This record gives sequence, structure tokens and C-alpha cells, in this order.
Amino acid sequence: MTRIGLLGAGRIGQVHARAVSSVPNAQLVAIADPMAAAAKAVRDTYGCEIRTIDQILVSDDIDAVIICTPTDTHADLIEQFARARKAIFCEKPVDLDLARVQACLTVVEETQATLMVGFQRRYDPDFQALRAAIDAGQIGDVEMVTLISRDPGAPPYDYIERSGGIFRDMMIHDFDVARWMLGEEVETVQAAASVLTDPEIGNRGDFDSANAILRTASGKQCTITNSRRATFGYDQRIEVHGSGGSVTADNHHQSRITLANGAGYTRPPLLDFFMNRYIAAYAAEIGHFVECVTTGSQPRTSGYDGLMSIALAEAALESVRTGAAVRPADILAGRK
Repeated sequence: MTRIGLLGAGRIGQVHARAVSSVPNAQLVAIADPMAAAAKAVRDTYGCEIRTIDQILVSDDIDAVIICTPTDTHADLIEQFARARKAIFCEKPVDLDLARVQACLTVVEETQATLMVGFQRRYDPDFQALRAAIDAGQIGDVEMVTLISRDPGAPPYDYIERSGGIFRDMMIHDFDVARWMLGEEVETVQAAASVLTDPEIGNRGDFDSANAILRTASGKQCTITNSRRATFGYDQRIEVHGSGGSVTADNHHQSRITLANGAGYTRPPLLDFFMNRYIAAYAAEIGHFVECVTTGSQPRTSGYDGLMSIALAEAALESVRTGAAVRPADILAGRK
């Protein structure tokens, strides 16, 4: 049994509490959150104790932690729990500052801690089946990837101001999937971004509409489209085109029926939120984390994957600023 402490009882913390409860060999032992009502809600639902983060840090009855606290606390908490010899699952990103991510990962390496970064799309059944088709050679060699991610609406303005922006907060998931599907590191990033849905988002220092083209050294390409407005629901699609065919994963609807009558063909609306769309992915993600803690194996989404996704986000931002293609390797080396 892997005994887990949950840091943060907000929206994503509640998602992970539910995921832990679905894993047979995992137990949620404690929840820590400064908001008493949020902590009590998790305690009452899942039967765990309320403790402080400092108490969880020294608790002998906790093997691993799930970090769902504000982004600017992630790196510090990772280092503290790595030194305390506890396994760590951390929601993305490790930090918004690339140098801080690199310093944090140095501590993880020195302590030989288990660190998994939360990129749940890699654990989604559809995305995994798509990757399995590629690995089985069913579409030949991968040549081009297309990723579409559009939210039904923008998050609150105060969240936008502290999120790091659309590239670090939203497209970061697509950057991770792109690296996974391409099977190669990205050599250049060309990006464009605008404010099309709400002028106030621009006033808060962010964009709401963005595109990026990633290119590897061998010439493989990935095109990513993000928008903070999709009037028809949570839009999550991917196509991978190869030398021998293509494979796609389409949107999830509220049900899988199609109605045909004199008015034509209609289908139910799309799911409208990431928490609904990725329920199975979150459960599988925590299941994989528990397996890594139990066996000592390395997570499929590691601290390095967190680092590379932030590097691609930084490259995209620099490309928007300059209008030129940017090399992530230069970003990682501190060159712009």
C-alpha cells in the first residue's frame, strides 16, 4: 500500500483525491490546505486526516506526496520532500522560471528522488491507443502531428495573471504530447499569438489565441492550435500523419449516440471541462505513479519532461516577441 499525502485541496487537488481513491493499492492518509473548508471537504469525502505540510514532511506513515499547491510553491516543495526521501508527484509546471526548474531538478538528481510531473494526456486511453498504433508501425514513420486544444471559456482574470500565460499554462500540455508523438526533440519553435476573444485578457498581459509550429532536426513537424474560446465545448483533437497512413483521436461527447431524422444528423454536445474529459487519464496517471513508487521504476513523465515543456513555452514566447523561429536549445543554454 502506497500511503499518500495531498498538498492542496483546490480543484485539481480534488481531482487527484478522487484518482487516489480509485487505485486499489493507494491510500490517501492526509490532506493539507490553508483553507479549512476545502481541507475538511476532502477529509469528509475520503476519510483522511488534516495535517499541515510541515507535519506531512516528517510523517512516517506517508510514502509519497501529490503537490497541487500554487505554482510558485512547486519547486520549493519538491526540494523539501526530495530531501525528506518521499516520492513526489507534482502538477505542472515545476516552476515558471526555467533556471528555477533546472536548479530544482539538480536537487532531485542529488537526492535520487522519484519525481513525476502531471501531464495527464499521456495517460488518456485514446492518446495511449494512438501512440500504440504508431509504435506498432501501423502508419509508418511519423511525419506530421496536428494538435487542437480549445477551452470552452477563459479562466478568471486573477488566474490568468498568475498562470504564466497561455503558452506556459495551456499549450504546455500540447508541447508534452508533441514531443511524445514526434519521438524526437524539437529543434525550432515558430509561434504567433493574439487577443481575439476578450480585450481584458490582453490588459492582464496574456493572449487568448495562439498557434505554434514545432520542427525537429529530421524535419518532422507539429502544428498546435490553442484558443480560450470554443462555443461548442471542450475541443481536444489530435492527428498523427505518417508515411503509411494516419491515426486520429476525436472529441468526447456527453454520450456516443448520433440522432438521424429529417433535420439531418446530430450528436450530443461535447464534454465541457477538462475534469470531465480526463477522468480516466487522471486515474491512470496516479496508478502509474503508485506503480513507480512501489517498484522503483522511473515515471513516464519525469522532471526532464517538465523542463522541456517549459523550454518550448519560453521559445514560443520569444518567437512571438521577435517574429523569428527560436531554438529551445538556446533557451536552455540561456541564449536568446
